[in-house]
Amino acid sequence: MSDTPTRHRRRRRPALLVTVAAATAALVGTLLSWPGAHPADAAPAAFVHPGVTVSKGQLDFARTKVLAGAQPWKGAYDQMLASKYASLTRTPTPRATVECGSYSNPNYGCTDEREDAIAAYTDALAWYVTRDERYAKKSIELMDAWSAVIKDHTNSNAPLQTGWAGSSWPKAAEIIKYTYTGTWANSGRFATMLRDVYLPEIINGSNSNGNWELSMMEAAVGISVFLEDKTSYDKAMAKFRTRTAAYVYLSTDGSVPKTVPSQNLDTTAKIVSYWQGQSTFVTGLTQETCRDFTHTGYGISAISHIAETSRIQGQDLYGTDVGERLRQALGFQSKYQLGTAAPSWLCGGSLNLGLGPVTEVGHNALHNHLGIAMTNTQTLTLQNRPAGSNNLFVAWETLTHGDNPA
Repeated sequence: MSDTPTRHRRRRRPALLVTVAAATAALVGTLLSWPGAHPADAAPAAFVHPGVTVSKGQLDFARTKVLAGAQPWKGAYDQMLASKYASLTRTPTPRATVECGSYSNPNYGCTDEREDAIAAYTDALAWYVTRDERYAKKSIELMDAWSAVIKDHTNSNAPLQTGWAGSSWPKAAEIIKYTYTGTWANSGRFATMLRDVYLPEIINGSNSNGNWELSMMEAAVGISVFLEDKTSYDKAMAKFRTRTAAYVYLSTDGSVPKTVPSQNLDTTAKIVSYWQGQSTFVTGLTQETCRDFTHTGYGISAISHIAETSRIQGQDLYGTDVGERLRQALGFQSKYQLGTAAPSWLCGGSLNLGLGPVTEVGHNALHNHLGIAMTNTQTLTLQNRPAGSNNLFVAWETLTHGDNPA
């Protein structure tokens, strides 16, 4: 055989095709240059169900452990079943308009909505573990009651309220729709509720404290999975990436934290003010650390939930800056939550603790799956088991994610 390569004549591409190809390449380049645009975040070709925060594999693992009486899952399940959220006599209390002011004052349906949504998710988990269809029917009863009535969220906390309740509803709906062997006649009406009442309130984000937009994007991503809405999924994920980078500081960000362009935080003084007056920036610090650890926990939790949903949907964000920011935020806050005294440069030497039951998902993904040492986070996670509910949008994560290999 000759060493001389065979030459092939290239066929000329039609001029129109060349033009279309060039235009497409230019468009893709433009899309990828947008703030928050990451090609790895794109919605999957086919959505995985159940696929909002918890997967079928994770549910199967938890169920097997509970039925075997293994700890900590059995204790976590017993805690869940003993809670008010698992009550089979619960009566849903839907409203046409949920009105929530600052710090839920006024509170017209705010607590009712959030807790009915958590109850629907709790019942869905109980159904999955026990296969007792009374729980599936109760979950459906709660979802149907709200989808038949609610039309709007109003007052200043409406976006956050919608984000909190909207984070729990799709978790419940995913389990019921894709694992319950009975019928859910009004699942279409429930989908319409999510599309028409919830999604428009949250999808465009917020310029408030970062936990708002993170919770809103958690709800938007979960709702998009249930609705199989790729456009909304991509939009929510792009906002999430931008907000996460602006919520948790890494030293590689530079001398000051990253910002969300729409907030116009264009001077160091504005950034320091937005970061609760904190002017010394260290890896793992969050935008709300010096406000209090409770709101910080809301933000960290939402980051972990979206990363987990993305992983289930086939795009693993834990290996990106999202995972690194989550790891550092968990470690930094856990250190002080465990009792380390705050130095004078950190929040004036005074911290408002109360991180909440928010470490299981991130700890499991980063420590157990990726093998990253997370000493402080692990200590706090084990100390807090079984993790319960924050009565807003976090619930039963020792059961669903504690040392879960799926």
